[in-house]
Amino acid sequence: MSGGLPLIVTRPEPGNSATIARATALGLDAYAMPLFAAQAIAWTAPPQAEFDALLLTSAQAVRLAGPQLARLAALPVYAVGTATAEAAQAAGLRVVKTGAADAQSLVDAMTPEENARILWLCGRDRSELDPRGAALEPLACYAVDALEPPRDWSKRIATPAVLLAHSARAAQRLAELVGSLRSHLALVAISPAVAAAAGDGWAELATAAQPSDASMLALAHALCHKGDK
Repeated sequence: MSGGLPLIVTRPEPGNSATIARATALGLDAYAMPLFAAQAIAWTAPPQAEFDALLLTSAQAVRLAGPQLARLAALPVYAVGTATAEAAQAAGLRVVKTGAADAQSLVDAMTPEENARILWLCGRDRSELDPRGAALEPLACYAVDALEPPRDWSKRIATPAVLLAHSARAAQRLAELVGSLRSHLALVAISPAVAAAAGDGWAELATAAQPSDASMLALAHALCHKGDK
């Protein structure tokens, strides 16, 4: 077993296993505790001529979109985070910009003059975005449903640990599930918006410099070993 505080990873698969592997490679004592599961839902791609750009805020959209995604391949893609951009490129899409912060920051950079009509391929449950004067049309191609906490959940959060929040919805659910126990738990959020969704009262609340696993795990590593001498 590695030293330091345990790390609890709650994101859906396949991201959970990927994060666990990266955390283990860093020497962290990581536990897979998925609280959500992602699945494809039926959708129909609109005519791509009706839009100027495609916004992707999660790699899940690419992974679960299915064959309909190919009908949008001519649209320039704006992706949040390197994982989303890499998934889009692997699917044959043309990524023109990768946002290094959150989704709103990327939308802010998509000026209405260049992208007056934006198609946002997203999940059924999503945060609100200010289109900044553009016509932003969300289209859900997948759903992320809550799961019952794993069997060892209560045991893992009963003592100090570090948790990861990869979305605002995850941060909100974590806050609800841990309740007052958050006073001895540290939380690493993927963005400022996710950190805000987590609320106050955590032993530590840290925000990743970039919306990536690498940035989150660097913070997690520091928090897990904060008390080491």
